[in-house]
Amino acid sequence: MIERYTLPEMGELWTDQYKFQTWLQVEIAVCEAQAKLGLIPQAAVDTIKENANFDVARILEIEAEVRHDVIAFLTNVNEYVGDAGRYIHVGMTSSDVLDTALSLQIVASHQLILTHVESLIQAIRYKAQEHRDTVMIGRSHGIHAEPMTFGFKLAGWLAEMQRHRERLTRITGDIAVGQISGAVGTYANIDPEVEELTCQILGLKPDTASTQVISRDVHAEFIMTLAGLGASIERFAIEIRNLQRTDVLEVEEFFSKGQKGSSAMPHKRNPIKSERLTGMARILRGNAVAALENVALWHERDISHSSVERVIFPDSCILTHFMLVETTKLIKNLLVYPENMKRNMNLYGGVVFSQRVLLTLVEKGINREDAYKIVQTNAHQAWNTPGGNFQKALESDPQVTEKLTPEEIQECFNPDYQLRNLNKVYQRLDI
Repeated sequence: MIERYTLPEMGELWTDQYKFQTWLQVEIAVCEAQAKLGLIPQAAVDTIKENANFDVARILEIEAEVRHDVIAFLTNVNEYVGDAGRYIHVGMTSSDVLDTALSLQIVASHQLILTHVESLIQAIRYKAQEHRDTVMIGRSHGIHAEPMTFGFKLAGWLAEMQRHRERLTRITGDIAVGQISGAVGTYANIDPEVEELTCQILGLKPDTASTQVISRDVHAEFIMTLAGLGASIERFAIEIRNLQRTDVLEVEEFFSKGQKGSSAMPHKRNPIKSERLTGMARILRGNAVAALENVALWHERDISHSSVERVIFPDSCILTHFMLVETTKLIKNLLVYPENMKRNMNLYGGVVFSQRVLLTLVEKGINREDAYKIVQTNAHQAWNTPGGNFQKALESDPQVTEKLTPEEIQECFNPDYQLRNLNKVYQRLDI
């Protein structure tokens, strides 16, 4: 039998082969629980465990006739087991198998996603350590604001990914839930102890109150958590895309030898990985909406959720896994251009140091409103004049030179002042 958590790729967890393997795990675990309680012969369980098997093609062939996937599966399994098969699925309903097995797939996917979240966290941490002192301009509204470092920008990404790791860890127990409660969940034809023992065997916990199905708020929470993770990856990707713009070019996706960016323009080096990640995040958010729609089922159950989940679970898990792998590679291989960061920060003669000049003038006794007007006038003059230079404008303004020496003006343009407290953030994140 396939062990949980051991498959190397997410896609394998959502194949028909693995799905039916989890169905068989559930059926065998129920038989083992029944035998432990003396409800069916142990010899029959031994025979079932020894002979139980299935063939995907055969199941699909049977399903084409009977129009019921679980019946087709059970029919095929019984072709291998023989007479002992009469003890399989006793007192159960299809949802007992489907929902409990789905939980096994979700748990395995969740573990793989957590592993790759950790890999991304470490990639961001390493890059943040590498560039903790790489000075660049911070931006608000897309406009130059004040100096920061590229390592500090990455520190924000690191903290965000750590929160996603905490969220994923927090829902571990919620998603690892099974049910063996029979039609409408009343245990009319199966003992609740069978459910407890079955879930124990499978590494799950019994659902508190299943209504023939596990309530879909559990599944919606999982998909929404993946969508939130995708939204953060999209944030990182959009930042890279913006910083790679030709007129900015502070970072760039790695461009391999022989790679081509455009069929028409040979010079192009496009941020295609980041753009791909942006698009995939949109799919995850759409799937989260679909998962929320699945919560409201008729009465104790219907199957309106089933067709949706056949799409959103494989797609969301596989997409999330792929996005994490791609983002980790993107961060590890990201090209960073400190000289371009320095160039951009000093555009217009350092207008980004305007707040430091403002506060220094206030410290020298000028009314804040007057100081603001003086600094803004000089900054806008530098901004709007070809070849404008904010620092030189200040050095030529008698309202400024009356209060500040040339050395004091020069010190206002030292980025160390803006960066002096960043170590506190780095310490919190162990960067």
